[in-house]
Amino acid sequence: MKFVKADWDSEIHGFNLDSSAYLAELPQLRDALPMGAWAFASDAGHYSMRSSRCVKDLELASISVPTDKRGVLAIEFAPNQRKHESGLRIQYSGVSHFSIDYDQSIDWMQADTVLLDEILPRQEGCIHEIALTDASIIVHCQELEAVWGVV
Repeated sequence: MKFVKADWDSEIHGFNLDSSAYLAELPQLRDALPMGAWAFASDAGHYSMRSSRCVKDLELASISVPTDKRGVLAIEFAPNQRKHESGLRIQYSGVSHFSIDYDQSIDWMQADTVLLDEILPRQEGCIHEIALTDASIIVHCQELEAVWGVV
C-alpha cells in the first residue's frame, strides 16, 4: 500500500497499523475516485478503530469470482463478534485485475482478518488493496460498492 501502514513488527509481536497518511491524502482523492469507492473510503467509521463500521478485524468469509467479463467480483467479510454489528460485502464491477497472495507466516490465527485497506484512483476506476493478517488482496476495478449488514 502507498499510504497505509499494516506491517508485522517482530519486536512487539504484533502489527504496526497506521492510516494517518492516507487520511491526510484522502480529501485530494475525492474527484479522482469513483463515487462508490469514495463513499466507502471516506465513511466516518472506516478507519476509526472503535467504530463498528471499521474494517479492522473483519474476517474473510468468501470470494465469488465472476465467470465472464460482465460479472461482479464479490468479497464477503464476517463480523468480529466483539466489534462489529454486521458483516460487509464489497462488490466490484469492471474488474481488470484480482489477486490474493498468502504469506502463511501467521499460523496461529484461525481466520484471515482485515488489518487495514486503501483505495487509490487509477485510470477508469480504482485500486483496492486489503491487508489481511496472513494475505493481501488487490482488485483493479471501475467501481466498487460496499454494503454493511450482510454475512
